[in-house]
Amino acid sequence: MAHALTKVYVHFVWTTKDRERLLFNDSRQALRDHVAQNALGNGIDVLALAVQPEHVHLLSELGRSQRIEDIAKLLKGESSHWVNQNNIIAPKFSWQRGYWAGSVCYQHVDVVKAYIDGQEEHHRVKTFVEEFETLLREHGYSEAEIAVLLRLESR
Repeated sequence: MAHALTKVYVHFVWTTKDRERLLFNDSRQALRDHVAQNALGNGIDVLALAVQPEHVHLLSELGRSQRIEDIAKLLKGESSHWVNQNNIIAPKFSWQRGYWAGSVCYQHVDVVKAYIDGQEEHHRVKTFVEEFETLLREHGYSEAEIAVLLRLESR
Protein backbone atom coordinates (compact mmCIF):
# COMPACT_ATOMS: atom_id res chain seq x y z
CA MET A 1 0.00 0.00 0.00
CA ALA A 2 1.66 3.21 -1.14
CA HIS A 3 -0.12 5.49 1.32
CA ALA A 4 0.17 3.60 4.58
CA LEU A 5 -0.07 5.27 7.97
CA THR A 6 1.57 3.59 10.94
CA LYS A 7 1.99 4.25 14.66
CA VAL A 8 4.18 1.53 16.12
CA TYR A 9 6.13 2.17 19.32
CA VAL A 10 8.85 -0.09 20.67
CA HIS A 11 10.62 -0.07 24.03
CA PHE A 12 14.17 -1.48 23.74
CA VAL A 13 16.44 -2.61 26.58
CA TRP A 14 20.01 -3.85 26.21
CA THR A 15 22.90 -4.36 28.63
CA THR A 16 26.65 -4.18 28.79
CA LYS A 17 28.49 -7.47 28.43
CA ASP A 18 28.03 -9.51 31.61
CA ARG A 19 25.88 -6.64 32.92
CA GLU A 20 29.09 -5.00 34.06
CA ARG A 21 28.59 -1.52 35.48
CA LEU A 22 30.90 0.47 33.21
CA LEU A 23 29.07 3.64 32.26
CA PHE A 24 29.27 6.53 34.72
CA ASN A 25 28.92 10.32 34.69
CA ASP A 26 30.55 11.77 31.57
CA SER A 27 30.69 8.43 29.72
CA ARG A 28 26.96 7.89 30.24
CA GLN A 29 26.11 11.35 28.97
CA ALA A 30 28.50 11.08 26.02
CA LEU A 31 27.04 7.70 25.03
CA ARG A 32 23.49 8.97 25.43
CA ASP A 33 24.21 11.98 23.23
CA HIS A 34 25.95 9.82 20.65
CA VAL A 35 23.17 7.20 20.45
CA ALA A 36 20.57 9.96 20.11
CA GLN A 37 22.57 11.69 17.36
CA ASN A 38 23.25 8.42 15.52
CA ALA A 39 19.56 7.50 15.69
CA LEU A 40 18.54 10.91 14.36
CA GLY A 41 21.07 10.64 11.53
CA ASN A 42 19.62 7.25 10.57
CA GLY A 43 15.97 8.28 10.62
CA ILE A 44 15.21 6.57 13.93
CA ASP A 45 12.70 8.54 15.99
CA VAL A 46 13.81 8.44 19.63
CA LEU A 47 11.10 9.48 22.07
CA ALA A 48 13.04 8.63 25.26
CA LEU A 49 16.54 7.39 25.97
CA ALA A 50 18.30 6.57 29.25
CA VAL A 51 21.80 5.19 29.69
CA GLN A 52 22.48 3.54 33.05
CA PRO A 53 25.79 2.06 34.27
CA GLU A 54 24.92 -1.39 32.84
CA HIS A 55 21.95 -0.94 30.53
CA VAL A 56 20.05 1.26 28.10
CA HIS A 57 16.34 1.98 27.67
CA LEU A 58 15.12 3.46 24.41
CA LEU A 59 11.60 4.24 23.22
CA SER A 60 11.23 4.64 19.48
CA GLU A 61 8.45 5.11 16.99
CA LEU A 62 9.10 2.78 14.08
CA GLY A 63 8.93 4.17 10.61
CA ARG A 64 6.83 2.30 8.08
CA SER A 65 9.80 0.35 6.70
CA GLN A 66 11.94 0.05 9.84
CA ARG A 67 12.54 -3.29 11.54
CA ILE A 68 13.17 -3.81 15.24
CA GLU A 69 16.20 -5.98 14.54
CA ASP A 70 17.79 -3.37 12.26
CA ILE A 71 17.38 -0.57 14.81
CA ALA A 72 18.86 -2.65 17.64
CA LYS A 73 21.76 -3.86 15.51
CA LEU A 74 22.57 -0.37 14.24
CA LEU A 75 22.41 1.41 17.59
CA LYS A 76 24.18 -1.27 19.61
CA GLY A 77 26.87 -2.11 17.06
CA GLU A 78 27.76 1.42 16.11
CA SER A 79 27.75 2.70 19.69
CA SER A 80 30.09 -0.01 21.02
CA HIS A 81 32.47 0.72 18.14
CA TRP A 82 32.26 4.46 18.93
CA VAL A 83 32.94 3.91 22.66
CA ASN A 84 36.07 1.88 21.87
CA GLN A 85 37.30 4.12 19.05
CA ASN A 86 37.00 7.22 21.23
CA ASN A 87 38.32 5.60 24.46
CA ILE A 88 35.19 6.63 26.34
CA ILE A 89 35.92 4.01 29.03
CA ALA A 90 39.15 2.19 29.86
CA PRO A 91 38.41 -1.52 29.27
CA LYS A 92 37.34 -2.78 25.86
CA PHE A 93 33.63 -2.15 25.71
CA SER A 94 30.87 -4.31 24.28
CA TRP A 95 27.17 -4.82 24.67
CA GLN A 96 25.64 -8.13 25.73
CA ARG A 97 24.50 -10.29 22.85
CA GLY A 98 20.85 -9.70 22.13
CA TYR A 99 18.33 -7.20 23.42
CA TRP A 100 14.73 -7.01 24.58
CA ALA A 101 12.05 -5.15 22.64
CA GLY A 102 8.41 -4.80 23.58
CA SER A 103 5.51 -3.10 21.91
CA VAL A 104 3.97 -0.03 23.52
CA CYS A 105 0.33 0.89 22.97
CA TYR A 106 0.00 4.48 21.76
CA GLN A 107 -2.11 5.29 24.84
CA HIS A 108 0.84 4.31 27.08
CA VAL A 109 3.65 6.16 25.28
CA ASP A 110 3.69 8.95 27.89
CA VAL A 111 3.83 6.41 30.73
CA VAL A 112 6.81 4.60 29.15
CA LYS A 113 8.54 7.93 28.41
CA ALA A 114 8.16 8.94 32.06
CA TYR A 115 9.45 5.53 33.16
CA ILE A 116 12.54 5.85 30.97
CA ASP A 117 13.11 9.48 31.95
CA GLY A 118 12.88 8.44 35.62
CA GLN A 119 15.54 5.74 35.46
CA GLU A 120 17.94 7.61 37.75
CA GLU A 121 15.41 7.75 40.56
CA HIS A 122 14.03 4.29 39.79
CA HIS A 123 17.42 2.62 40.25
CA ARG A 124 17.87 4.05 43.71
CA VAL A 125 15.40 1.40 44.89
CA LYS A 126 15.60 -1.39 42.27
CA THR A 127 18.49 -3.20 40.65
CA PHE A 128 18.55 -3.75 36.92
CA VAL A 129 17.68 -7.44 37.33
CA GLU A 130 14.70 -6.62 39.59
CA GLU A 131 13.55 -4.00 37.08
CA PHE A 132 13.99 -6.32 34.11
CA GLU A 133 12.08 -9.16 35.83
CA THR A 134 9.18 -6.77 36.49
CA LEU A 135 9.24 -5.54 32.90
CA LEU A 136 9.15 -9.11 31.57
CA ARG A 137 6.26 -10.03 33.88
CA GLU A 138 4.31 -6.97 32.73
CA HIS A 139 4.79 -8.12 29.13
CA GLY A 140 3.34 -11.56 29.82
CA TYR A 141 6.43 -13.75 30.23
CA SER A 142 6.04 -16.71 32.59
CA GLU A 143 8.39 -17.22 35.54
CA ALA A 144 10.06 -20.10 33.66
CA GLU A 145 10.60 -17.90 30.59
CA ILE A 146 12.00 -15.11 32.77
CA ALA A 147 14.46 -17.49 34.41
CA VAL A 148 15.66 -18.69 31.00
CA LEU A 149 15.90 -15.14 29.62
CA LEU A 150 17.92 -13.93 32.61
CA ARG A 151 20.30 -16.89 32.33
CA LEU A 152 20.78 -16.34 28.61
CA GLU A 153 21.17 -12.61 29.12
CA SER A 154 23.95 -13.07 31.66
CA ARG A 155 26.16 -15.13 29.34
